Amino acid sequence: MPTAYLAEGIPFAMVIWVAGTLFKDLGHADGDITVALASIGLAWSLKPFWAAFLDMFRTKRFFVLTMELAMAVLLGLVALALPLPNYFQAIIAILWVLAFASATQDICVDGIYITSLDEEKQAAWIGVQGMAWNVGRIFATAGVVWVAGTLKESNYTPKAAWGVAIGLSAATMAALALYHWVMLPPGSKTSTAETTDEVVETFVDTVKDFFSKEKIWGMLAFVFLFRSAEGLLLVEAPLFLQAPLADGGLGMTLVQKGVIDGTISTAASIVGGLLGGVFVSRHGLKKSLFFLALCLNVPNLCYVYLSWAVTPDAPLSMTTIGMLVTIEKFGYSFGFVGNMLYMMQQISPGRYHMTHYAFCTALMNLVLIPTQMASGPLADWMGYRAYFIFVIVATIPSLVAAKLAPFPRRPDATHELAGDDAPAPPPGAGPPKTAKPDP
Repeated sequence: MPTAYLAEGIPFAMVIWVAGTLFKDLGHADGDITVALASIGLAWSLKPFWAAFLDMFRTKRFFVLTMELAMAVLLGLVALALPLPNYFQAIIAILWVLAFASATQDICVDGIYITSLDEEKQAAWIGVQGMAWNVGRIFATAGVVWVAGTLKESNYTPKAAWGVAIGLSAATMAALALYHWVMLPPGSKTSTAETTDEVVETFVDTVKDFFSKEKIWGMLAFVFLFRSAEGLLLVEAPLFLQAPLADGGLGMTLVQKGVIDGTISTAASIVGGLLGGVFVSRHGLKKSLFFLALCLNVPNLCYVYLSWAVTPDAPLSMTTIGMLVTIEKFGYSFGFVGNMLYMMQQISPGRYHMTHYAFCTALMNLVLIPTQMASGPLADWMGYRAYFIFVIVATIPSLVAAKLAPFPRRPDATHELAGDDAPAPPPGAGPPKTAKPDP
């Protein structure tokens, strides 16, 4: 199980974060980077539309192995495309294919987890599951970036350094595929549908049932608005860390960025998520939700300070940058627990609990795409100082959504009968695994 979720985390991080670091290092503008990479995130939001069909052909293990080998090849092609004159367009095209392969792998790994382990073992391993996914993120955002930075400092050309580093990720995915070929169980079917018509009919029924839930539009408004500012930071904030001092950025090297943004901040995210779960389990989701929204959004002020404190003649110390980036990541993960638990406890319960949770996570990620795409052009136009103040203004809808979020009573879900005093899952536990842990 840990290696399966490690294999989930690596390609997601390579597409969403490492590719941005690569393009920024090679001199591309923030606007070009965020528009291209944010659009690729659509692949993970569309998973529910083909997930059911995977149950009709071969085993889940077959698709996991096939996708992992395909991603190893695709990452190798990214490395080989770097010397091309039109490498940017070529790599973006490859990343689109890689994203759909990664999404398909996610569906089938989650399916193996659900169908191969009983409920007791699912609960016992859920914390390790999220931890393993984040190790994949650390491997990509810290390990791969650190290798590229170290090779550059050893007089490799930037493209050669990145080619070797990305080749390392390709070799790692190939090794994981070979290991899973020996160790991974096949997983059992989760759908009784045998024909395409039956799959479509079941899917339509799940959609109808989803939108017939009490106060569904108010609950979906919460899902759409709670992360209103996050999309503006998700891709752009790491680019700001890397941007030259002359452009208003922090001027971090690849090695420094790998350590601070890849390792330290990810570790802070893990701790923040665990402590957020403890907090909600003690106070109940309804009573905690607005406080969680504050924790999610207020630390964005760290980037306001960083952008105004740095000048071309006075770079900030790595201690200052590391401390403030860590605070922001910790607060984000602490507050983000509220979003996941709200979808799990308020929206998804019912006849299609796991499917409806997949709908929620797909919609949640879908709404980030426009803000991620807009973040780079806005930062290029406004400058980093004004841009991060704009991000703070964009947190207001999130706070309003948390304050007004509906908590309908659900007789089919005993853990939320009281609405405000319902306990959350134990620390480290998470929602039913129909989608990978959110980054």
